[in-house]
Amino acid sequence: MSQQSLASSLPPEALRVLSHATCHTTPCGDGEITWHAWGEGQPLVLFHGGSGSWTHWIRNVEALAAAGRRVLVPDLPGMGDSDLPAGNKDADGAAEALAQGLPLLVGEAPVDLVGFSFGGLTAGLLTAGHPELVRRLIVVGAPGLGLRDRRVALTAWRHLEDRTAQLAAHRSNLKTLMLWRESAVDELAVELQAANVPHDRMPRRRLAMTDALARALTRITVPVQAIYGEQDVLYTGKLTELKEALHAAGVRKVLMVKDAGHWVQYEAPQVFNETLLRMLAG
Repeated sequence: MSQQSLASSLPPEALRVLSHATCHTTPCGDGEITWHAWGEGQPLVLFHGGSGSWTHWIRNVEALAAAGRRVLVPDLPGMGDSDLPAGNKDADGAAEALAQGLPLLVGEAPVDLVGFSFGGLTAGLLTAGHPELVRRLIVVGAPGLGLRDRRVALTAWRHLEDRTAQLAAHRSNLKTLMLWRESAVDELAVELQAANVPHDRMPRRRLAMTDALARALTRITVPVQAIYGEQDVLYTGKLTELKEALHAAGVRKVLMVKDAGHWVQYEAPQVFNETLLRMLAG
């Protein structure tokens, strides 16, 4: 990568969490995927959402590692500190690069895979295409179910030169898309958003607006479960349709977290962590 590293713009709390991780790389296109790992034990792989990085899991990695898992979190291809994938610059291209790299880190045994938002779509495509790599799949707030008929309108920020104005735009976008409660849009969330979005080099992602995940799920034979925030703006007024679509695609359990929006693992971390660990133990 030619641009500055993600760490150079992260806030102190993210740097603290990062200081306890080990860094690994695997090939990706003409460059590398950057992975961070916490803890020891059975591998648990987490994929973050669009325009994000490992920091989408900042309130989860330590708790999951403390529960006895080796938590592996890549910056998805074209985001964070990872380079663009070869071929398709969307979830399918990212899935192939991740599938090639994962065995280099964990060996031949299949892993538990959790994907948030765009990462959930990517995780579903990876699992459908490479079932030997995955033991269990859990999707979190994932799109690609054929239920979205419009994009969420966000505030433009790249043209803004004033830092205060940029942060105001990031705060607005978090409230619009990612987080439901006003109090959840805290300074850490805003600082992470401000650090992450300039590193997104895959801006024309289209598969999220299709039924690509729903179709992939029907081909998956490993156990699949799902976690969504009840206030997820992607599914406002469509929670019943969401559950029906997931069950029709073979998802055996769908859990809705109350008082949480799209970025459910940040807005309700304790509930999310406990829920995820129960699913993984089941």
